[in-house]
Amino acid sequence: MQKQYKDNFKQFFNHYYEELVIYAESYLFNRAASEDLVQEIFIYLWENSDKVIINKSSRAYLYVMVRNRCINYLKTVKITDDLSVLELIASFDNHYQNDEMTEERKRQYEHIMGIVEQMPVKMQEIFQLKYFKNYKYSEIASELKISLNTVKTQLQRARQKIMELIH
Repeated sequence: MQKQYKDNFKQFFNHYYEELVIYAESYLFNRAASEDLVQEIFIYLWENSDKVIINKSSRAYLYVMVRNRCINYLKTVKITDDLSVLELIASFDNHYQNDEMTEERKRQYEHIMGIVEQMPVKMQEIFQLKYFKNYKYSEIASELKISLNTVKTQLQRARQKIMELIH
């Protein structure tokens, strides 16, 4: 029975790991920290398998765990997101959350989209590739023939612009 459980858990891990790392990275903007965070979640699930009860979708449960741990991690490094802007931005490419958006969240989303439309064209393009098409930094750099640092800088500036105009 133990071998069957290990095999099932390994399949579960392999199925969700990469997409959860990408999701975490949309909060943390750090691949290594995102990988560590997702691994910690799977370790927690493995060690607490007898206590964890998932009533609905395992995918939704994992995404909520990742989101919560990312927010907690950001708090520990003194980054706050009072209006959940990072959460909203991160949800752009995660359809399960968009279906559950409240009217207030939809208004915030539309406000952010208005801000994005006012950004310089190149910044908009980078932002859209990252958050709408889920490109990795290296893929954006390659596609647009720009440096990886330019991609990171433009995304950082885009986030700052959104945070400034939201407040």
